[in-house]
Amino acid sequence: MTIDSGSVDRIPVGVLGATGMVGQRIVSLLASHPWFEIVIVAASPSSAGKTYGEAMMDRWSLSTEIPRSIAPLVVKRVEEDAAAICTKVKLVFCAVDMSKEQVCALECLYAELGVGVVSNNSAHRMSPDVPVLIPEVNPEHTQIIENQRRQRGWKSGFIAVKPNCSIQSYVPVLAALADLKITDVEVTTLQAVSGAGKKLSEWPEMEDNVIPFISGEEEKSEREPLKIFGHITDQGIELASSPTISATCIRVPVSDGHLVSLSFDVQKAVESSEIIKSIQTFVPRCASYSLPSVPPQFLVYLEDENRPQTKLDRDLGKGMTVSVGRLRQRAKKGWKCVALSHNTLRGAAGGAVLMAELLHAQGYIHTN
Repeated sequence: MTIDSGSVDRIPVGVLGATGMVGQRIVSLLASHPWFEIVIVAASPSSAGKTYGEAMMDRWSLSTEIPRSIAPLVVKRVEEDAAAICTKVKLVFCAVDMSKEQVCALECLYAELGVGVVSNNSAHRMSPDVPVLIPEVNPEHTQIIENQRRQRGWKSGFIAVKPNCSIQSYVPVLAALADLKITDVEVTTLQAVSGAGKKLSEWPEMEDNVIPFISGEEEKSEREPLKIFGHITDQGIELASSPTISATCIRVPVSDGHLVSLSFDVQKAVESSEIIKSIQTFVPRCASYSLPSVPPQFLVYLEDENRPQTKLDRDLGKGMTVSVGRLRQRAKKGWKCVALSHNTLRGAAGGAVLMAELLHAQGYIHTN
């Protein structure tokens, strides 16, 4: 189920939660996107009725300016204006700050109204009929959308979800090493404050401090990879039985970029050169679609022993590259390394845009 995306006019889309940190990133990335055009921005009632420029006057957190094409758009209400919004768009990007129950209801509402929902929220990540996508790793999981539509009675709407930002530094590495039959994984994530939707200047408790607990992150970091590595059945996506993952998630005083210390065991003895080669030569499984947001190199191995570093390497590939380094053997069949991804680009907004590109290229976004 594919189409020639290059021959299609730009698709009208909306951003739900456009005033938040991830929403701002999505707006910035889509402002000049070759396939998508923002025609709707929506947020809470407190911002509704203002132009986007007015609503963001004291809230814009990016170093770039508010896109001129988006600033005049009048902000709609994500819930109350849903029906009207869905008459003007074919797809919405959901980055709202609401309870899990509210997000579930909101995303289902938009799908029922016939539009695709690409979600940055966690509410539907463990729903069996909803794909959790890293396009370079599991693009075939979009096939579950056919089951989703059939089971829920949706004709053209759907829900697809981006995984938690904490896992996107190490899941691609594990995917690149799949042939080594990885069994046990231990991961410690060092997560930037933007992962909590904040800036360093807004979080004085983080100054000169590390917080060794992030609510809910460890459970997500252990379970979501198993869905990404899982397979489709008649009942939905069945979680993979391996590897076993144990996670510790820590908040550190960094603006952007999630660094991870990764340890893993393999079933057979292997040389470090083979592991590095597997990382360097990994071909994204979505490569045949020529998606605009896929970086020139998805995985990069850095030879310097003090790399990757958050400040130096988070922006590789416009923030969409995952960098790896410090590969060391810790046992006969055990290895450890460090990896890094930009959490609000690769891990959030950029990952969502890339998902939408994949779904469009595969024909799941109805344009009629």
